Amino acid sequence: MMDNNPEECSVCFNNYDDTLLRPRTLPCGHTFCSQCIDNAIKNGQLSCPSCRAQHTATAATQFPVNYGMEAFIRKLKGMEVVPVKTVPTKPNKAPTRGISKKLRSLVEEQKSSISSLITSCEEVLSQLGEYRGQLGDWNTQHLQLQDRLYALVEQNKSAMKLLELEDTSVVDMTTQGEEGKTQLQAMLGSLDTVNTVQEVDTTIDTADECSMKVEDWLQKCQELFPDVNTVHTSVKVQETIREALEMTTTETGATADPVHLGDSDSSIMNKVKEITGEIPQKEITVEDLRRMSEPVKSLVEAGRVVAVKSLVEAGRVVAVKSLVEAGRVVAVKSLVEAGRVVAVQEDQDGRRSARITLQDGQLYLHPLLRQPTPAHAHTLQESDVVGVLDPSCTLAFLDLGWAGSTRGRVTIRLTPDTPLARQFVLLCTGQRGHTFRNTKLLGVGYKGHPGECVVGGDYESNDGQGGARLLPDLRGQYRESRQAGAVWSWWRWPGGPTSAQFNITTRDLQAGHQRSGVFGDVVSGLDVVRAAVNHSDIREVTVVDCGVVLPL
Repeated sequence: MMDNNPEECSVCFNNYDDTLLRPRTLPCGHTFCSQCIDNAIKNGQLSCPSCRAQHTATAATQFPVNYGMEAFIRKLKGMEVVPVKTVPTKPNKAPTRGISKKLRSLVEEQKSSISSLITSCEEVLSQLGEYRGQLGDWNTQHLQLQDRLYALVEQNKSAMKLLELEDTSVVDMTTQGEEGKTQLQAMLGSLDTVNTVQEVDTTIDTADECSMKVEDWLQKCQELFPDVNTVHTSVKVQETIREALEMTTTETGATADPVHLGDSDSSIMNKVKEITGEIPQKEITVEDLRRMSEPVKSLVEAGRVVAVKSLVEAGRVVAVKSLVEAGRVVAVKSLVEAGRVVAVQEDQDGRRSARITLQDGQLYLHPLLRQPTPAHAHTLQESDVVGVLDPSCTLAFLDLGWAGSTRGRVTIRLTPDTPLARQFVLLCTGQRGHTFRNTKLLGVGYKGHPGECVVGGDYESNDGQGGARLLPDLRGQYRESRQAGAVWSWWRWPGGPTSAQFNITTRDLQAGHQRSGVFGDVVSGLDVVRAAVNHSDIREVTVVDCGVVLPL
């Protein structure tokens, strides 16, 4: 028999809801509300009210929620038509002769205005209904994801239980091993004090027995540990959860990125599609980034100001004229701050992308990496971005970290137009596929003495044995310096620099001594390098990030 009221539970005839009466589907295919299923469960068994099929269950929550039914019900609610109270119309009467043509024209104009507003109301009501249906679909998707997250949590709990059991076994075996070791040590003492044949025989027999127990213990340790299932399950569950978190979490948290919609005439659903990226955003250009620093007055005069009250009050108005003219105003600054502006590079191996960040009013380009492009990101060609770098004023940066946290940023001004400086930029931006990112500092020279320096830059093996040069010839006109903060490379005569490894001087050299091959100077963050020198193990200090400053 066909169910003419699918939104109702066929047992209690109440409408399904999102709490006590959620629709749940039994293995036999029939759907009932959670409350009726709980009421029908007896002694761990459930008989389907429709087909009498028997199911094993202790609670309704053991059966899956019928998300399709919930979505269908929400759409039905969205389609409900609310009756409009109409004012009884009076029979048309002949126009009153006392009303002039001018007044009658005003009346007609008012009627036309009201009719137009009614049409607009109907259009917006229709949009709201469609939007509510979309909200319902998203809510259903969230519930489905929630169930999957619960499953991940249960997997995590199971893995932790296995680890607890394994830890208990390790503790037990450790106790046995300590006892065996203590007995063997006691046997050594006893063997040193034996004086008669009988004492020798007895002590040796006891020692043999202790030795057999310890040998058995050693064999058991080899057989029992590690438990393959425990280790494999723990690692795989961690990887699965970590990947899930990395896909859903960004540096700015789980809150939505700010999106500025300039076209107020666009329909509600079109704005929704613009936010979700179904309507592609216009690609941002280097000129758009450059305009971020233009004076407010010139932007106002040019008619390119985005009306964002907080930005205007802060004197940091962003404008992109081409997007305004296209009816697509985008607040570039907010996009950069949200991490949604990236530089991309396509090659034979696929796409790489680099973050562009904003800090203290300065734009930074991070290295190209093979990583997923953020959802709905605005992209620029990496070659266009790097092309704006002024050879006479190149600033690079290294972020140093140790003990699990980033300790500070080291900014370096590179000597203009030298091979070592160009190579340093290549390794800070990753244009050739290699980068200083995640490399370690290799050692400290002359620690505590004049000329103290740190060594880094082995992007190949990270142990000081690698770091081959990226450019065929690194010879050039380089400076000499005895000052702390000098960035230099080892110089081998007569061939000149031979490596991508670099040195940073942290203490002035003695008078009369100079470092050659200097291609840059630390302009900020030398205190961070000195703190790294004083760390207990310099090889624990890592270049956690790197890049260049964009002179826009």
